[in-house]
Amino acid sequence: MDVFAVEGLGEIRPGDDLGELIDAHAQIQPDDVVCVASTIVSKAEGRQADLSDFPPSDRAREIAERISAIAGEYKDPRFTQAVIADSEKLVLEAPILLAVTRFGHVTVNAGIDRSNVPDADLLLLPEDPTASARRLHEQLDAPVIVTDTSGRPFRYGQRGVALGWAGIPAARDWRGETDRNGKELEATIQAVVDELAGAANLVTGEGDGGTPVAVVRDWSFGDHGGSDNLFREAEDDLVRPALREWSFDG
Repeated sequence: MDVFAVEGLGEIRPGDDLGELIDAHAQIQPDDVVCVASTIVSKAEGRQADLSDFPPSDRAREIAERISAIAGEYKDPRFTQAVIADSEKLVLEAPILLAVTRFGHVTVNAGIDRSNVPDADLLLLPEDPTASARRLHEQLDAPVIVTDTSGRPFRYGQRGVALGWAGIPAARDWRGETDRNGKELEATIQAVVDELAGAANLVTGEGDGGTPVAVVRDWSFGDHGGSDNLFREAEDDLVRPALREWSFDG
């Protein structure tokens, strides 16, 4: 497959038509997969905010004080309040804020960004990344993945992940197929949209030199069954209950 960044999009502002801009800067083919960074989706959808928009509650102040004590540096309770307000729930309150977003993604600080936001303090994730991907999919007539970067337990560094997608299943379902020795696969589900988001992140880059859209060309999902169960339900998750039972003693 070929993965390339879309050049020349410029700074995205609230109300910009992303589909129109992408279409004007890249000759999208129906079998392409278009990977769009959530940052520009959020900017186009007006998801910028200021810290002053989030007067802290008592809970936010208490959490911020705990994190400040652990980290040895001041943590703004207004930011904590922003995370609480934009989350379904907090899985962990210290030493980091690990939040479940309203669309099911579990990530640090609810994915709220404080970089590359020229006109505000904060950039929140899109409210519904799959709905955003669906709108772009309809405009571009090609599969679309809304991506973000996220850290990983037990490893340094971040990699691209999918927040929303349209026109493509989230995963290849290998269950029922066989391995090279004829043994039936019982649990293997390949998170394709995450893998494509990671590939896109290799060419989109980070920081002030980043290009927020990448196109994956000459790639095929194949004949495997598809699945959209990417975000694990709480009742099937072994990690979240363990985190709730764990207490940080400093």
